[in-house]
Formats: sequence, C-alpha cells, structure tokens
Amino acid sequence: MSFSKPNSSAATNTRLRTGSDYCPFSGMCVTCVEGCTGLCEIGKSAYRAAEVLYPQPFGGSTSASQKDYPVDFSHLNILGTAVGAYGIEPDPDKATFPNVNLETAVGRDKGIKLRLPFVIPGLGSTDVAKNNWEGLAIGSAISGTILTIGENVCGMDVNAEIVNGRVVKSPDMERRVKLFQEWYEGYGAIVVQANVEDTRLGVLEYVIEKLGVQVVELKWGQGAKDIGGEVKIRDLEKARILKDRGYIVLPDPYDANVAENFYKTYKEFERHSRIGFVDEESFVKRVEELRNAGAKYVFLKTGAYRPADLARAIKYSSLAKIDLLTVDGAGGGTGMSPWRMMNEWGIPTLHLAAMTYDYAKRLDEKGEYVPDIAIAGGITLEDHIVKALALGAPYFKLVGMARSPIAAAMVGKTIGNLIREENLPKSIEAYGKSVEEIFVVAPELQVRFGDRYKDIPTSAMGVYSYYKRLAQGIRQLMCGARKFSLEYLSRDDLVSLTKEAAEITGIPYVMDLDAEEVDKILG
Repeated sequence: MSFSKPNSSAATNTRLRTGSDYCPFSGMCVTCVEGCTGLCEIGKSAYRAAEVLYPQPFGGSTSASQKDYPVDFSHLNILGTAVGAYGIEPDPDKATFPNVNLETAVGRDKGIKLRLPFVIPGLGSTDVAKNNWEGLAIGSAISGTILTIGENVCGMDVNAEIVNGRVVKSPDMERRVKLFQEWYEGYGAIVVQANVEDTRLGVLEYVIEKLGVQVVELKWGQGAKDIGGEVKIRDLEKARILKDRGYIVLPDPYDANVAENFYKTYKEFERHSRIGFVDEESFVKRVEELRNAGAKYVFLKTGAYRPADLARAIKYSSLAKIDLLTVDGAGGGTGMSPWRMMNEWGIPTLHLAAMTYDYAKRLDEKGEYVPDIAIAGGITLEDHIVKALALGAPYFKLVGMARSPIAAAMVGKTIGNLIREENLPKSIEAYGKSVEEIFVVAPELQVRFGDRYKDIPTSAMGVYSYYKRLAQGIRQLMCGARKFSLEYLSRDDLVSLTKEAAEITGIPYVMDLDAEEVDKILG
C-alpha cells in the first residue's frame, strides 16, 4: 500500500491520461503513449521544467499534503467523564459548555494575553496572504489571537527603500502591522518573523524601531529564495527591482527583454541560495540582540526537521529563555514551497508533537526553563485543537493554523463581493441578501463596535466567524471532559485507538485504559 499519490494533483494542475489505472509506486499511467500532450507532472515538466515543482497558481494559493500518513490525530479520541469537574464548581447549572474559559497567556512573564489559544504562523510574501491581509489582521485582532507576518515581506516589497543593504521603509510591512494595531484590544499580538535574508536586511530592527512592534520571531530553515523558486510578475519595472535584489524573475507573459539574462540570473540564484545554519552561541546572542533593540518578546519557529534539530530548538530556546516556540509538523500546508516537499519531507505532526512533549518534559524534570510551545501542521478543527493541546500538556499552550484562517478570510471576502454584486448563489441566498442576514456574527459585531462596524470587511467576519465556531466546539469537547479552563487539559483526556498510536504518543491503548481503577471498582 502506498501512502502517497505521485505524478498528478490538482495542486500542480496535472492529471493522468488513464485515470485510476496507474502504477502506485511511480504514479505513471499504466500505459504511457506517444502523442500524449503531457497531462501528468512528468509530461508537464517536459515543457515547463521547474515550474511544475510548485503549487499553482504560484504564490496565489495555499496547498497541503495529500499523503495519507499511517498515524495521525484521528488515532486518538477525547475522553469524557461523568465524575467531577476542574476549574468550576461541580454544579449542573454551572458546569455547562458556555462557561468553559478559553483565555490563556504566553511568554516568560505571561504578558501576551489571548482570548483563544490560536496563532497564525508566518504568512509572508505570497499573493494569497497579501491580498487577504485585511481580513486576517482585523479578524485576528478582534478575536484576540496572534498573527505572524512571515518571511521576506520587505525583500519582496518593490516599494521598499533599502539603503546600504538595510531596509529603512517598507509600505507593505507598514500596512500589515498597522491593520492589526488599529483593531488591537489588549488580546493577541502582531508578530514579525525573520529568516536569514530578513536578518541581513535588518527587518526586525526596522519594525521594532519604526513600527512599534513588540513581538518578533526567528525562523529556522530556508531563506525565501530557497523555497520560493521563480517569481512571476507582469510589471517589468517591478521585475527589474526584484532581479536587482537577487530573485529569479520570469516575465508573465514572456518578454524577451526581461528573459534575455534569465540563465545568468538563475546561476546567480544558485550561487546565492542560502539556508540558515544555527548554533547555540549565535542563537542566544541573536535573541539578546533583539531584546537590546527593544523587542519585548522573542519567539522561534522551527519546522519538521529531524529529532536532533527539534532537540536543539527546545534546548536553545531554554537557554535563551524565549517566549514561545512554534513547532510545525509535516503535512500542514504551504503557499510557495515545492509540492512534493509538502508530501515527502519531514516528520508528520503527530510524531513531532509526541517528540516535542518528550523533549520538553526531559528539560522540565531537570529543572530547566521550558518555553511555552505552539504546535502546528494540518490543525483545522476543534477536535484537532483539543487533542493537540492535551497531548502536549502542560507545555503546549497554543495551536498554529494558517491555511484554514486564510480559507475563512477568502470565503468571507467572496461572499461580501457577491452581496455587492447582487449575485448570490441560491445556497447562500437562503440565509438572506445582506451582510447582517448572512453572517451570523454581524449583529454581535454591530453592537460591540458601534460606528466602527462599517469598517469591518466581510473577510474579517469570515475569520471571526470561523474562530467562533472553533471556540464553541472546543468548549463542548472540554465540557464533556469536565475541564472548564485550558490549564486543566491533560494527556489523561486522551486515549489511543491503535497500539501504534499508543507506542508513538505514550497515550494508553483503549483496551488498557483505567485498568487499575476498574479493578478497584469491580473488586
């Protein structure tokens, strides 16, 4: 049995000529014939080359793994109980799901308060992030959650002013930060992330000094040029600016004036491609530099690297006493990373979460500092969130989600446009024809924001509405477990449905659960 589906995917706009008749290992059609125009990834690569590595439309979509990992969060179930209550008086009239408290706080001083335990990890220079930022920023701010401006925003901002290799102004970055700040109500935070290129440009120092950003994040891994591939752009002047900064630029549509030196540019790209290498001394030093520059909180985001790298991330974060570590598992999603990489690279989220808990516990048992941890990678619904937080309790404080909030923002924006165009599909028109009729949260936001309500776009309502659904779902699941505040979630709230999941996570197998207590009850 193959866990993967190679050589064709909607993500790369490819398919197989023979449909369901194909080789499971290679992914090729069972018969490959002369005369085919190249429908699959191999065929399309014959005329589009490296372009087929990336999800399409490049930078204007989000994509997630299609790999059916052998073990995931579905191999765990959430347990309920008919006895007791944690965090509330055990009174049937009070122990109801609306009374579950989902507020939390992160950071060394617990100074970042959140209404909901959500963080959107880095959304950087992709078109899909840029074009939906208004909804993401306002939606996150009014929900009281964390939003992260991802890597390479300044580098890809063609209007940015870069003097002596350092950014001194970036209108795109400024817009992204201010949109959140203008709606901030004391809960959540706007975070700016930096990769190797951002560090060289001085992006974090710029946003701290010029834009009043208090929370910054270091990212371990690739620079944007490593994973971004070819930047397609129609404006030739913008193409020239980006080429001057070292990016591969393919004109769209093709233009000989821009494409003339493409091969030379590509060789330069290969020479300058860089991956950030980390070591303990330089990491601790960089964290201290950022604090001295004025950062109140410093985060680290790491990916689905090998176990030794995860151990380094946790250990170095402990030594530097960072405020939040985000660990992102394989299978989650991307805006611009290679498509096959999303399927075949790294450690899946459940395995990575189990390792993260184990490593954090080892440090904790030795009396060492353990930073607050956020776990990410394919988490989208309330059961995922409860399972993730319980699996890593007491160290996991937040879950990271990116593709799903973007989806909510895009849908909210689309429905708003259809309302204005009076072109609603019947399935939506069944709820009404106005924003207030269709968006369940609209009346609440009208009361809450008064005159400012008119400035809330439907894209932000989409994010807020999605989060509201998640919050109610989490409360219902936690109420069933008799846990009425997030700090009471524990690994004891979970059970493994397979022995393999039990072996990976350390969560007991269902047939072994409560064995001692059962013996005491039954005698």
